[in-house]
Amino acid sequence: MTGLSSGAERGRGASPLSGASPTIVLGLQSADAAPEWAQALGEALPHARVLTDSADAPAADYAVLWRPQPGFFARQPRLAAVFAAGAGVDWLLNDPTLPAALPVYRIEDGGMAEQMAAYCAHEVLRFHYRYDRYEAQQRAGVWQEWPYASPASSTVGVFGLGKMGEAIARALTALGFAVRGYSRSPRALAGIECFDDSHGLEPFLAGAQVLVLAAPLTPATRHLFDATHLARLPRGAFLINVARGDLVVEEALLAALDSGAIAGAALDVFRTEPLPCEHRFWTHSQVRLTPHVAAMTVVSESACQVARRITQLGQGEAPSGLVDRRRAY
Repeated sequence: MTGLSSGAERGRGASPLSGASPTIVLGLQSADAAPEWAQALGEALPHARVLTDSADAPAADYAVLWRPQPGFFARQPRLAAVFAAGAGVDWLLNDPTLPAALPVYRIEDGGMAEQMAAYCAHEVLRFHYRYDRYEAQQRAGVWQEWPYASPASSTVGVFGLGKMGEAIARALTALGFAVRGYSRSPRALAGIECFDDSHGLEPFLAGAQVLVLAAPLTPATRHLFDATHLARLPRGAFLINVARGDLVVEEALLAALDSGAIAGAALDVFRTEPLPCEHRFWTHSQVRLTPHVAAMTVVSESACQVARRITQLGQGEAPSGLVDRRRAY
């Protein structure tokens, strides 16, 4: 027992009593990640009991999850809140067994924004300075120089201005690129031209030589970048997707790449992961792909964030990062 009131007395979604020693269950897809999370949470919450999901695990107060094994919520009926062990929560909200009243919290940054900004900056610089062409020329034994173009002459559009998107936009602005951002609600960021739903997507896409996708997967963004919207980009644009694979209609992107309408794409996320071995992205000459590594969870920072929120909940406070299920983020 943890000294907490019973689930029947407290009810789903209620906060444990202040000063109690919470029990935290880890439901992680990779068993290798559990020891690191357990150690980090134990250091951040010395009085907590941290255990790994199993058939005989006792009822816990909180859960840290990343694609847990089937039946998790049936095994854990007393949870007061769950914490996604990463920035995205679409996989969790799409779980039909997720209780409707159970609060879900997402990691805000957790050391990932810096990684994602570096990933996107690398790809934008590579495209802008034609390093991809130089690599192809090396393989072909061709010596040819290409003229210099100032970063200020190239416009980069960042779709999604949350923690990740804002970090990407600021990093690219610091490199001298003309940066515009798109968000659902109005934003004002120094040095960044901001668009929102009141402007519509078309003006944002027009003139963006590079498009970076950094928005969450929601009903509104799923398959948003289809043939119609990809065609709104200038011919020869470059696409970077570090958000979710389902933002893009993959068949439409392949067609645009084949026709030259899209000059190239750097893809870190895909509709199906791992990417099937027969998928054309593997062999397409204009596609660079990575296995969903643009921003990996930094467990030490993320565990401290989870610990802080558990403490706040125990004190009756309202932590940040609560997912609005209507918006899906």
